[in-house]
Amino acid sequence: MYDDSITPIDIQITGKLLGSIADEMGIVLQKSAFSPNIKERCDFSCAVFDRQGKLLAQAAHIPVHLGAMPLTTKYILERFKLEDGDIVITNDPFSGGSHLPDITLMQGVFIPEYGDDALFYVMNRAHHADVGGITPGSMPLARSLSDEGVLIEPSLLQRGGEVDKKLLDSIVSRMRNPDERKGDLGAQMAALERGIKRLNEFASQQDASRLEKKLSSLLDYGRLVMENIISEMPDGEWQFRDFLDDDGAESPPVPIEVTLRINSGKAVLDFSRSADQVKTGLNTVASVTHSAVYYCFFCLVEEGYPVNDGSLKPIRVITRKGSVVDAFPGAPVAAGNVETSQRIVDCVLGTLAQAIPERIPAASAGTMNNIAIGGPLKEGGEFAYYETLAGGMGARPGSDGLSAVQVHMTNTRNTPIEVIEQEYPMRIEEYSIRQSSGGAGRFKGGDGLLRSYQFLSPATITLLTERRRLAPYGLHGGRAGQCGKNIFYSAKSDKESVLPGKTHIESEAGDRLTILTPGGGGWGTP
Repeated sequence: MYDDSITPIDIQITGKLLGSIADEMGIVLQKSAFSPNIKERCDFSCAVFDRQGKLLAQAAHIPVHLGAMPLTTKYILERFKLEDGDIVITNDPFSGGSHLPDITLMQGVFIPEYGDDALFYVMNRAHHADVGGITPGSMPLARSLSDEGVLIEPSLLQRGGEVDKKLLDSIVSRMRNPDERKGDLGAQMAALERGIKRLNEFASQQDASRLEKKLSSLLDYGRLVMENIISEMPDGEWQFRDFLDDDGAESPPVPIEVTLRINSGKAVLDFSRSADQVKTGLNTVASVTHSAVYYCFFCLVEEGYPVNDGSLKPIRVITRKGSVVDAFPGAPVAAGNVETSQRIVDCVLGTLAQAIPERIPAASAGTMNNIAIGGPLKEGGEFAYYETLAGGMGARPGSDGLSAVQVHMTNTRNTPIEVIEQEYPMRIEEYSIRQSSGGAGRFKGGDGLLRSYQFLSPATITLLTERRRLAPYGLHGGRAGQCGKNIFYSAKSDKESVLPGKTHIESEAGDRLTILTPGGGGWGTP
């Protein structure tokens, strides 16, 4: 419980200061990055942890990263005793990660006045445009984890302030555009450096005997806020089931099922009845499932309240090893991080819509609409490009859904047309809102968008998209949003065809790809 000597003002100031440090780390990472995916789309996350590895503060970055990062911290601290100047690198999905393109760096913050051990840890996770694998962009419809790219088990990238150049070269040499990869990793290291600088300044302004009490009280406050929110829900049990369209290998729809139990300020979410893991990368690791659940409950926390390790304590997540929401090590998981995580959110919100119907929106687009494109450059070398596309937000009680926005487990920005056309051999022929794609209702679902690419040179294209067969659901009489559609035009044959939601194709100069993203569901009877 709270220490009587620590006031609510102490807690608020401490939480805001730590949160601003995580925010500033993100600014440094964005401004220093080389790739458009990080610099323009802001596909990264930053966080601050205490000496035990408990989450103290996180920037409002990528939900699918932030709920998993505490598990990565725990895994690293169980295996390493970090010294001053050490940096651990990893992208292992089964060590608290998400998927191979998300590379994580972690460093301790050592302040002599507080002892020989680290007082804080800083961490960031960034999605690299390519980490190797069988297709450019490292988002293939894979059958094994090795198909998806280079696996970096937790390792010391920097020891005592000296970068292990041999390890760094070994990692990036197996990826496309190694110079870009080095540049983005350098940006991540710069972000850690800024976090360490600011945390030193923060600690120097604190009374050493009171700082640990402030941090402990901040975590207690986070727990009490979440317990209070859950306590406002009625005790009971609710179930919801939704489906992935398929696994990309001609499977029937893949069910995900959750049972929510609320009891006296505690929530248990049980996914044990979900489908077995699938052949392709639509599997998720347990850390991603935890992230999706935490995100849904974080959405219930009003702005201004802390989200930290304490906030996680009242929530318990149960999975079954070997299921699509908790795959065995070695399974491919690239698409699970971006697509299955969205369906997990739809399921959790489906249960909450029964428990607290006046607060929960209809289903949003339910997909990140992943596109990975790569190929040779005229001047030599090759390019690798990755982006996600926005869709329609589900309608909310009292308000229509927003149109053409990134929803739920992605929080990235749009890639400007000017950047795409300047950096890559592509032309964007149309970029517009997909009118009337949101579901009808008392409050209308948001519309998706249309993006049409023309390829100016041969390219390899991978699509990982959902809600192409099964539409985003409406609530309380609201209609479903429209399904998405992927259309490919071949200049050689002068023919247009509808592509599967998950596919890999080779294109030639002059070919076009048009993506129509799903709309959100409506809320209430029209």
